[in-house]
Amino acid sequence: MRDRARETWVFESAPVLRAVLTLAVPTVVSQIILVIYNMADTFFIGITGSDAMITAVTVCMPAFMFLSAISNLFGIGGASVIARALGAGDVQRARRTAGFAFWGCLGVTLAYSLGAWLLIHSFVDALGGSAPEVHGLSCRYLMWTVVLGGACTSLNALLGHLVRSEGRSAQAGFGIALGGVLNIALDPLFMFVILPRGNEVAGAAIATCLSNAIASLYFLVLLRALGRKSVLSLKPSRACLADGIPGDVLTTGLPACLMTLCENISYAVLDNLMALSGTAAQAGIGVAKKVNMLAHCMARGMSQGVLPLIAYNYAARNHHRMKRAVVLGMGISVGLASAWMVASLLFSHPLVALFIRHDTGSVDLGAAFLRILCLGGPFSACAYAFISFFQAVGESGKSFVLAMLRKGLLDIPMMFLLVRAVPVYGVVWATPIADMLCCAAAVTLFTRFLQRTRCYVTRTVAPTGA
Repeated sequence: MRDRARETWVFESAPVLRAVLTLAVPTVVSQIILVIYNMADTFFIGITGSDAMITAVTVCMPAFMFLSAISNLFGIGGASVIARALGAGDVQRARRTAGFAFWGCLGVTLAYSLGAWLLIHSFVDALGGSAPEVHGLSCRYLMWTVVLGGACTSLNALLGHLVRSEGRSAQAGFGIALGGVLNIALDPLFMFVILPRGNEVAGAAIATCLSNAIASLYFLVLLRALGRKSVLSLKPSRACLADGIPGDVLTTGLPACLMTLCENISYAVLDNLMALSGTAAQAGIGVAKKVNMLAHCMARGMSQGVLPLIAYNYAARNHHRMKRAVVLGMGISVGLASAWMVASLLFSHPLVALFIRHDTGSVDLGAAFLRILCLGGPFSACAYAFISFFQAVGESGKSFVLAMLRKGLLDIPMMFLLVRAVPVYGVVWATPIADMLCCAAAVTLFTRFLQRTRCYVTRTVAPTGA
């Protein structure tokens, strides 16, 4: 049980900064690698010089990212419940929660993949891929990444959340990063060597499918090797449906799921509105979104890494340690996002030109879009931290409100309003404005939570190393 004792030490006794970095750094690194491999598809497809191919991958991103919404529903919800159960000393509840999260995630993903297969042409059109030169390419990408590879992609992310929930952030980060590294390595192999010319989009999709399958297998082998050293159990049983476990997991994970879902809907609306300006504008916004994603992934990695630490200490009533974890995590997230914002402002054109190598207006448009999008990074990082906090402590209502404000309730209506006032660029401005407003709402809700609970005024537990 030496491993379990070490994980407990990280949660309970390690200096807070060290605990935050121990749990969050592997998660941040793995998220960065995920973004890099997401960019790798665009980078290698950009070599073809085809705006249609770049657009095909771009319009499929919301459908592919919906798999993350499913894994977040069960993964973030399950991770919070497991960490709180461990903080309260209830190992059996943690085991049953892992089983419910695993099988629930698999079942919902398979249903989604089946629906995407049956309605694939209508689905692609709704995502903004109705142009004749884009539609067929998008269908092939969707078939490999969502229909055939959907289960592996969801389980890869889910198992990362569950393994992280008991303090094994390094192992979780390695598994997530493994999928990214393999995808980067397999992309050129399938795109330019194995498949004939003209099938670059399908090659990128096959590489994504295989890399996620291998990463999922790694997690399954890891849990089998850990055996009783881990509190996680993937065995299905009726006990997984008892003791309020499904409700706790789903209500806690629902805000994260809806935030990802609304992000996908928001991106689909953005792509459809941008399609009115032509394929060059669609390609430009697609690349700008992916470059800007780096700031969001670092914030997401920090919040996901610190979530188990917050949940554990909340359940253990060590509120002083919990507060320090929140403050440190948020400070680091905002600092990283601010640094990337500065880099994006200074080097917007070279960053976009890495992925669009042909001489079209899409490079200039993409650089202008990136300079607008990056302004919301620090505000989004702050909002992520507070959304994660409310998920960790079981305040699903507050995290739900913030998640819906960040993507859906604010940015989508503003897209339709601003695109009329400022053609082309107005639709892009909706994103950073929504991030700023959501950040203000998050700070307000967090402050009121502190005033209502007054749980930070005194130390309920005198922690060593806190």
